[in-house]
Amino acid sequence: MRLRRSLAVAVAVAVTTPVALFTAAPALAAGAPTAQTQNQPTYAELKKAAADAQKAYEKALAAKEEGQEKVKATLEALDSDTHPLKAATITADKAAGEAADTETAAEKAVRDAEAAVEAAQGETEKAEAEKALETAEADLAKAVEAKEKADAAAEAARTALDDARVAAVREYSVLKKALDDALAAKEAAEEALGTAEECVRETGLTSLAVGLPAEVVAGTTVDFTLRVTNGTERTLTVDPLAFVHVDGERGGEKSRLAVEWSNGSGWHALNGDEPEHIAHIDTMAPGERSDVKLRMTIAPGAASADAFALFAADASSAYRPCVLGPMKRYDFELLPAGSDPGPVDDADPGQTGKDDDQRPATAGPGTTPQGGAAGQPVTTARTTPTTPTTRTAATGTGTYGTTAATGGTLAQTGTSPALVPLGAASAVAVALGAGAVLAARRRMTADR
Repeated sequence: MRLRRSLAVAVAVAVTTPVALFTAAPALAAGAPTAQTQNQPTYAELKKAAADAQKAYEKALAAKEEGQEKVKATLEALDSDTHPLKAATITADKAAGEAADTETAAEKAVRDAEAAVEAAQGETEKAEAEKALETAEADLAKAVEAKEKADAAAEAARTALDDARVAAVREYSVLKKALDDALAAKEAAEEALGTAEECVRETGLTSLAVGLPAEVVAGTTVDFTLRVTNGTERTLTVDPLAFVHVDGERGGEKSRLAVEWSNGSGWHALNGDEPEHIAHIDTMAPGERSDVKLRMTIAPGAASADAFALFAADASSAYRPCVLGPMKRYDFELLPAGSDPGPVDDADPGQTGKDDDQRPATAGPGTTPQGGAAGQPVTTARTTPTTPTTRTAATGTGTYGTTAATGGTLAQTGTSPALVPLGAASAVAVALGAGAVLAARRRMTADR
């Protein structure tokens, strides 16, 4: 009974695992409109399906292992002379053997009686011999019938024993098939989840520095705005990304720039050693825009130097935990105290270097991001333009996967679910040159 219960459980979990959910989750292309995603399983559904499939596989594996032990014990018991089916086979085979011996003896008696008839002398002796022959033939007929019955009984006993062996093996085969099905379902679920976890580029998710001057003077403070626009057709959870750095400064040393961002109720400093997420936005509908205020103070004794700022927007949606907006790079110049640059234009976004497009190595969701102020409400100027703004990425587009450096798994960063960690960014900052930033880029591969 226990094996049958295990069999029922294994078959049920293998059959009811939502394989259709796994196979209905093709990769979400960058920029895919809502109409193409609304019928797809969400990331949360894929995670649950993968977890359910894993549990189903574990149950099927346990049932298979239990069934393996059960069938082994059953077959050993059936081979024991004390098992009722085996004992019945032994008894039936013995009876069939005895019936065969009786038939053989009856056949010999008939032959002897026939010989006696041939050798009989006189009518009386011949009549007696013929009577004896009739008796022998009647005994032989009974012996043949008894042997046929004994043979049939022995065959039935052997068949019953063989059927029991086959039934035991068949139950185990069903359990093994259920395990194979559960494994296939688990692998399909893991593949679908892995596909959803692959980062995608979204050119419509833009970040723009407004009011960042091309030249700044030591001892002054500059106010500017980071404008993030959801020019996609999907509702996103967004983490703006910011990094401001003076060329040549080494990681950990005191910077000539102090940059802060405001969440509407206070100011929070950027650490200056690596890109970091700021001003978490829980929900940005298609076409919405969010402005984050920043201010940059230049140290009074700062010497002339080249500097740059990097801005991007990282996001997640119901279908993807990792959506990456294009990185924008702004180069500007530090001037000594007392300089009079005259009218200064805003810095223009330029071509990012091959190592510029970085994402920070932060802790998982729900922890304090490197910018400080986790869980604090962000009050930003927010508008919904009639026509969504869509800007072109300087670094190109495409679907990106993970690399073996992190075991092929995307971590979750900042306060949004599953942004990409890069690791050791502050140590790499030592190698910053005129156009390079944090060279340890975790590159995504499009053919994963």
